[in-house]
Amino acid sequence: MEDKLNEILSSYKGEKSELIPILQDIQSNYGYLPEDIIVELSNFLKMPESEIYGVATFYSQFRFTPVGKKHIMVCTGTACHVQGAPQILAGIERHLGIKEGEVTTDLEYSLESVGCLGCCALAPCAMVNDEVESHISLKNIKRLFKRKKSKEKASN
Repeated sequence: MEDKLNEILSSYKGEKSELIPILQDIQSNYGYLPEDIIVELSNFLKMPESEIYGVATFYSQFRFTPVGKKHIMVCTGTACHVQGAPQILAGIERHLGIKEGEVTTDLEYSLESVGCLGCCALAPCAMVNDEVESHISLKNIKRLFKRKKSKEKASN
């Protein structure tokens, strides 16, 4: 883990103004901002961890927990909300056995709600990694996961 961090930090001078790009690089490489990495970053930038956390928590792009191999983002924007997004989110939570913002113990799935995916005509919708799933209903949640497993097996 330290080699990867050293490689990331080698591109920077250690100035406070580099904080956000460094956080973006760390998250891009690790998938989230691990606590021990924040400690190292604090030493590198010579700034308190609390200040780093203050910046990182301000921006919604940063995560402090890992995401699953299949990251599910359920749209809760107006069109999706009206079409049943809260029920879809609850149905996926039941199916996976996790709550929004959590990751399954095997790190296979993570779930989050997002304000809008920009696919209002496909409401209610979600994204699994980079693939949009449209017109989701409570009835087809299980089928959605079975189809994902079938596609995964076919590509291996």
